[in-house]
Amino acid sequence: MPAATPSSYSITIRLHTSPDYAVVGRIATAIAEQGGIVTAVDIADSRHDRLVIDATCSGFDVDHTDDLVEAVEAIEGVKVHKVSDRTFLLHLGGKIAIKSKVALKTRDDLSMAYTPGVGRVSSAIAKHPEDARRLTVKGNSVAVVTDGSAVLGLGNIGPEAAMPVMEGKAALFKQFADIDAWPICLASQDTEEIIRAVEMIAPGFGGINLEDIAAPRCFEIERRLRESLDIPVFHDDQHGTAIVVLAALRNALRVVDKWLADVRIVVSGGGAAGSAIVTLLLAAGAHDVVVYDREGLLSADDDSLTGAKRELAERTNPRRIRGDLADGLQGADVFIGVSAPNLLKAEWIRDNMATDPIVFALANPDPEIDPAEAATYAKVVASGRSDYPNQINNVLAFPGVFRGLLDAHAEDVTIEMLIRAADAIAAVVKDEEINPSYIIPSVFHPDVADTVAVAIAGEGKTSAGSTGPIKIGSHATAAPVDETGTFPRVR
Repeated sequence: MPAATPSSYSITIRLHTSPDYAVVGRIATAIAEQGGIVTAVDIADSRHDRLVIDATCSGFDVDHTDDLVEAVEAIEGVKVHKVSDRTFLLHLGGKIAIKSKVALKTRDDLSMAYTPGVGRVSSAIAKHPEDARRLTVKGNSVAVVTDGSAVLGLGNIGPEAAMPVMEGKAALFKQFADIDAWPICLASQDTEEIIRAVEMIAPGFGGINLEDIAAPRCFEIERRLRESLDIPVFHDDQHGTAIVVLAALRNALRVVDKWLADVRIVVSGGGAAGSAIVTLLLAAGAHDVVVYDREGLLSADDDSLTGAKRELAERTNPRRIRGDLADGLQGADVFIGVSAPNLLKAEWIRDNMATDPIVFALANPDPEIDPAEAATYAKVVASGRSDYPNQINNVLAFPGVFRGLLDAHAEDVTIEMLIRAADAIAAVVKDEEINPSYIIPSVFHPDVADTVAVAIAGEGKTSAGSTGPIKIGSHATAAPVDETGTFPRVR
């Protein structure tokens, strides 16, 4: 039976039972026998003729939680009064709110916070627009923008259905970096309309976080907004993922004592996340990266490839190998999956890959291979799941990235910033802590966001005016070099 997921499929069953306190044990036993996990059993009310009991438990999907309810209801003397889904309860009324930072208790307060005093501040900003960062929420605000076309693993579900995810993103910005983020769900999936909408709202924000916009449209939207806006634009599905993958790979290579410049890497998935991961890996010093997608192994000598896939092939696969995923894994040291469930077979890890293989199966919600199965043959395994070690989670990156960008008043984001952010995350795991089951810190590690912010802000104030900042579009090919003109030797 699959492992339970306490947070996502947690329910509270309110029960009316006979006044027999032994029934608590029978309830817990019935849930456990069905494979559920009991997290709490509370007596909500006790009378001479009945007990009211709240049993909180979790299953691994909706059907399983239904089975748990039926198992409890089958107990003699137990009646199910109602069932509450704790995830839906958490979302009632939304997850975020606006509150005033200033007291508005007197006429005097009002005259300064609003009219007539606010007019003086508006006039000052009109003369010096750059002061908007200091005198308004702009300096600490990010727009989380989506068109609802590629939400989590749910696909094109539209802007209203995307709202809970964008609210959650805003809550994470606040929790981990004290940034005021606003969910902006656009009722259009037209590239030109999205670009224009973001351009029109940009004056009120210090940064734009593009989220859950399908490829290849997301590439064009990000590129154009970077050109037209004077605030940083960051597509988290691409670059947040790439940062955390690079950080985790740095430490995984420390575990197996290999170097990034020497290993062979196969990336499964040539979409937004895959393209960004490839760009950052190449910039960080990787030389042998092969991409697998629906067309097979992408190679520059494949004349059938067009568009983004063609461009991706031209930057990768230096050995020009062709075929399927199994062919690409011959002699590979690293597998990184951002594609689809159940693509990777365990025997390919055992028979095809190099010694001490590294497997990152990151497809959500179901990975390319079950992490427990992959761990049978791989030295280091990571996934996007919270119920296994080494969770690759963008929360490790985007709060600190935007904190650094806002603090530095940055106007752009560079490849160098992203590499520094990845290195900062990797460095949070100390030498004495690192092992195959701990290559990446927890999202709740107190040092992560601040460490990333400092790394990002290192050049943020000068990035917009520096000589030739490296853009983070799908066409980026440059990599950092040292004073000798060669790649630094880093893991």
